[in-house]
Amino acid sequence: MGRRIQTTVFHATGQDAKIDGYFDRVIKYIPSDIVGAWIAITGFIPKETTDPNSGAILWLAFGIGLLLCAVWTAMQTREEGKPRATMQIVVSTSAFAVWVIALGRPFDSISGYHQYYGSLLLIAFTLVSGRLVPKD
Repeated sequence: MGRRIQTTVFHATGQDAKIDGYFDRVIKYIPSDIVGAWIAITGFIPKETTDPNSGAILWLAFGIGLLLCAVWTAMQTREEGKPRATMQIVVSTSAFAVWVIALGRPFDSISGYHQYYGSLLLIAFTLVSGRLVPKD
């Protein structure tokens, strides 16, 4: 199973391909490899640290994570003869941002932020994103 969401199947190709349904799309939209890397990064930087640069490092890592997620998803969804999977790249990159917001850091440094906001956003985003069907 490739990472690219399949919305069309041509039977003449002789391959056993199938159109991705709701749950397949949810799974393919979530950049679990990049989210896993983010969890590891935040594990390296203790929450209770005396380093005044830790917040800036986390914000920088978040920015790099967004960029990396877009590039990584573009590479994983590339298929010859098909246009770039732009919608999937945008949704996956947004999913990374939503996961980071739900996990808390570095957004917990923003006044008025509560982690349960992020958790509620994550639930809503995940349920809605699976309804998005990209055009091939």
